[in-house]
Amino acid sequence: MCDTCGCNITPGNEHLVAAGGHLATTSGGSESVEVLKGLLDANDRQAMHNREHFQRHNVFAVNLMSSPGAGKTALLEASIEALGDTLKIAVIEGDLETENDADRIRKKGVPAVQISTGSACHLDAHMVHSALHELDLDGTDVVFIENVGNLVCPASFDLGQHVNVALLSTPEGHDKPAKYPVMFRAADLMLITKADLLSVLDDFDCEFATSCLRQLASVAPAMQLSAKTGQGVSDWLAWLQQEISRGRNKSSPARSLSGGAA
Repeated sequence: MCDTCGCNITPGNEHLVAAGGHLATTSGGSESVEVLKGLLDANDRQAMHNREHFQRHNVFAVNLMSSPGAGKTALLEASIEALGDTLKIAVIEGDLETENDADRIRKKGVPAVQISTGSACHLDAHMVHSALHELDLDGTDVVFIENVGNLVCPASFDLGQHVNVALLSTPEGHDKPAKYPVMFRAADLMLITKADLLSVLDDFDCEFATSCLRQLASVAPAMQLSAKTGQGVSDWLAWLQQEISRGRNKSSPARSLSGGAA
């Protein structure tokens, strides 16, 4: 997590450091460290509340993380089309600006709440909590949280989700799990997206990408998928259904390094 780009303070937690907030002043001597730790602790408490919220409504929450343009929204569109009425879906979209992705989801007939983060390069639990109150969770089976496109900070913030899914698109290169270990170590599933391009991008080695994941001591499955052609979508949905079946009542957080610097 970056301590200089402004991503520590988000629209969701800025009230904690504003005048009158309980993190507005510190005991002195180590202000930046103390405030950062306070923000992370506050985030984890809010994430626990979010998780209780999901459990109370019997909703399964999925945190989608990747670099910009890796295909998170396309994955959601393909999933919505494939699932039909099998699962009732809602989506929380995170971007610095615009409602472009939320509009794409709404066109599929699924409710979507857009979170505009401004300068923050990740979602936090406070922002997700506010978005949840704009959704009717009764009768909802799954809430997908499409995090801000970024391979660094999102993995460090618990949102109250049940699972983390990290997307790695073939144009990015197969060594990204080694270069961005916090993100991929936090993943419960790695999806190699835009698999239809593998015949063109013949320098992308899926086995190498998976070996980089394994070197992080991760046992998370790795799947190839193309939202454009439908390749691998059924495998992804089968994994999702399995996780929903066994994880809806899971009280522990998804794999996360919340509280550690990325």
